[in-house]
Amino acid sequence: MNAMQAGTGRAAMGRARCRIGSMLLILFAQIGLARADEPKVYRVGVVPQFDARTIVGIWNPILAQLTARTGLRFELVGSPNIPAFEKQVAQQSFDFAYMNPWHAIIAADSYVPLVRDILTPLQGIIVVNKNSPVTDLRGLEGKTMDFPAPNALAASLMTRAQLSQLGVTVKPRYVKTHGSVYLNVALGLADAGGGVLQTLAAQPPEVREQLRVIETKVAVASHPVVASSRVSKAVREQVRVALLALGESADGRALLARIPIDRVGQATPDDYLLLKHLGLEKFYVPN
Repeated sequence: MNAMQAGTGRAAMGRARCRIGSMLLILFAQIGLARADEPKVYRVGVVPQFDARTIVGIWNPILAQLTARTGLRFELVGSPNIPAFEKQVAQQSFDFAYMNPWHAIIAADSYVPLVRDILTPLQGIIVVNKNSPVTDLRGLEGKTMDFPAPNALAASLMTRAQLSQLGVTVKPRYVKTHGSVYLNVALGLADAGGGVLQTLAAQPPEVREQLRVIETKVAVASHPVVASSRVSKAVREQVRVALLALGESADGRALLARIPIDRVGQATPDDYLLLKHLGLEKFYVPN
């Protein structure tokens, strides 16, 4: 091979390498575009008032409806207990969440309220066994009292604040869910328990029939469905509109009632301003 032929061969090889390089760049660009076009999966958290199986049964059909109405994809992310949920909220592990009003207050810089129950407010209660001699809060002095978690708003924070104001001291136990509170009191394993009217109503009749409500708290705006501030306003609005639309059909209302949300409506940060004046900060337990 002479010098001219060698030069021609090297030039051809160079052109071939350029073509291959260009093809690879195009291929990688196409792969990148395909990945960019893949729909994002939005992570949804739910404050664990109920056991995990119940929460999955309530929320997966709702998320399926949201997907059908928005084209967005959602994944339910579990929390073993309320303190774990609070840590996930603090870390902004969720794109959307259903949380108690106090969580909405302390996470106001990170999460934006979308919708809530506008018919039935959140109302804390204290229950005792139906055969208990206790008839009022002063009768709880020295008694064992179960709560779902330290920072459960109406079931724990508001109750502990009220007992403190009265000078009543109880032996608190934190048993993870509202259902566990009610069951323990029904079985006589605790003298009293803190809960809310909505979760009491969701208990099996055989549990409810063993309980007696001795105290009902001041009503506050109910749990909101919130969106992370990192989620675009357009997507937030899509989800808000879809949830509101869900409340317009009988089937949708039946799904929402299991949360429980009796009538879905728009939520705003102003709905929860009352909580800032109840002095609950000193009873809040940071995680």
